[in-house]
Order: sequence, then structure tokens, then C-alpha cells
Amino acid sequence: MNNILVCGLTNIETTLKINNFPIEYSPIEYNFFGINSSISGVGYNIVKALKTLGDNPYFFSIIGKDIYENIIFSDLEKDKVDTKYVLPLLEKTVQSAILYENTRRKILLDLKDIQEIRYPTSNIEEVMDQIDIGIICNINFSRDLLKILRNKGKVIATDVHVLSDIDDNYNNEYIKYSDILFLSNENICGYENNIVKELIQKYTHEIIVITMGEHGLLLYTKEKSEIKHFPAIKTRDVVNTIGAGDALFSCFIHYYNKTKDPYYSIKMATIFASYKIGESGGAKGFLSEHELEELNIM
Repeated sequence: MNNILVCGLTNIETTLKINNFPIEYSPIEYNFFGINSSISGVGYNIVKALKTLGDNPYFFSIIGKDIYENIIFSDLEKDKVDTKYVLPLLEKTVQSAILYENTRRKILLDLKDIQEIRYPTSNIEEVMDQIDIGIICNINFSRDLLKILRNKGKVIATDVHVLSDIDDNYNNEYIKYSDILFLSNENICGYENNIVKELIQKYTHEIIVITMGEHGLLLYTKEKSEIKHFPAIKTRDVVNTIGAGDALFSCFIHYYNKTKDPYYSIKMATIFASYKIGESGGAKGFLSEHELEELNIM
């Protein structure tokens, strides 16, 4: 069992299935079973995935003092995730609305005033000796934990998601302090190899992964000093791609922390993420390690 610190966002997510983009105006449209609300957020999704895979995540997050507080705590407790470090410091919990049609989606994210809050750093000392690795999501309240983990010699993993420039001011510290870096190609399509090479020249990452949706992903390892392409895998029909990146990232960390084999880890993570998108909702559709390895054999 891996002991993993996860510092990231929890939000209430509402997904809305549409026929296609762009959306044509009409005063009303009936969408039976096409609208669903659930608990999600990058940090929450990662914790749920890790827990399903058999890990022991220490979850550091910030939520609101509102009607969703007890719902979030109840859900985490049901899955036996410790809620001690999930702090209700906001007046209102962050919310998102996601319009999707198969592989395309539009995310509307209302962060409330969470970007003005920092997570209390004193809490991290309580778990420092227990954790194997720190997953620090690029939400502003997690920023202060980067230097603390680095000074303690802990491995840091992060996903900066959509990036256009490696000198991006908001994500600079997350890139600089991470040992394992994930990002999407959505704003760098066609320039993925160039971005990896720029990152290699400026930083010292052990591993860099660029996800490319249906075109698979690129994996760079410092150990072999190579960039390798991995194709996408189809395990079942796609319902909603929301949370695919979080699933891939979580499963990679799970296996890499156990095996230190990035190639096996990315293979298992690709299968895990492929299966996940056969269900709608960022925190749904996860396999256990046993189920995943049985699927790998097939």
C-alpha cells in the first residue's frame, strides 16, 4: 500500500450531455438522464482513484461551509478516506458545469474565492514521515507545500493540465519543483516533442508525460533520455472523457511508486483511463488493481 499525500481541489460537478457543438439556441430542450451532479475536482478524483487501486491517500483540500460540506464528508468517509485534512474554509464550495458530447467537452469552472486561500502548512508536518510521494495539484492553495516537500526530499508529482508556454507564470513553481510532470497537448498540438525538449533543457524532471487524447501520449524518462509514444487503448465505448487525465495520472503514480518502472506504469495507466471514460463523472469508473490486472491479461 502506497502512502500518498494529495493536495488538490474538491468541487461539485454537474455534467450535461449535448448532441453536438456548437449549441443552437432553443428555449427548452428535454434531456432525460443527461444531467448529473456529483462530487469531483482534480484532487478528489485522484484520491478516489488511488483509494480504489488500494493506496492510502492523505487528502488535503478546501471546501465550503455550506450544504455540500456534509455530503462531501459523508462520501469520503464511506470510501474510508480520512477527512481530517479537508478543511471547510470557504463560504461556498467550488462548482463546475461540463457540457460534453463523447470526446469533446466544455468546462465552466466557478472557483468562488478559493484562489485567495492558502492551505495551512502546519498540517503537512503530521504526515511527512508517513508519505512516499506528494501529488500537488496546480490549484493555488497548494502552492506553499511545494517547497516544504522539496526541502524534505520527497518526490513531487503534478499535472499542470493545459499549458501553452513552459514559462507560464501561474504554473512556473509547479513545473520547477516537480519530479514527475504531466500535461495535456490541447494548446500545444503538433509541438509536443518541442515542449518536452524545452522542459528537459531548463529543468531536471525524472519523468514527463504529455497526453494527446485519442492519439495516445508521449513519455519522457530522464533515466533513458528518450521520448517514447504510447498509443491510446480502447477497452469499452466512450461515454465521457471528463477525468481521463486524472485517472491516467493517478494510476501511473500508483504503479510507479510500487515498481519504479515508468513503462509498465504508463501501460497500466492507459488501460485504467480507457476503462474509466466508459462512465460519466470525473470520480467514477475506476477499477481496482485486481480488476485492472485481469483486464491487462485479456
